[in-house]
Amino acid sequence: MRTWQVKRRKRTRHLIELGGLVVKAGIVDLTGDDRAIIYGALLWMADKLQSDERDKALALWAAKGKQAFEDN
Repeated sequence: MRTWQVKRRKRTRHLIELGGLVVKAGIVDLTGDDRAIIYGALLWMADKLQSDERDKALALWAAKGKQAFEDN
């Protein structure tokens, strides 16, 4: 297999896993699969991560995520 094929498959797997997290969190069902809403929420997250609230948001989200993984 060529190097570019390996890289592409690795990237594809990564994107699928990230999409799985969106589904696992219930975002797809809660938004009625509205991609504009989902994208808007992700942009809001990006804004938070670029603000002075970054550390607080990361700590909160990490704690919630770890707890959710443990619960499932």
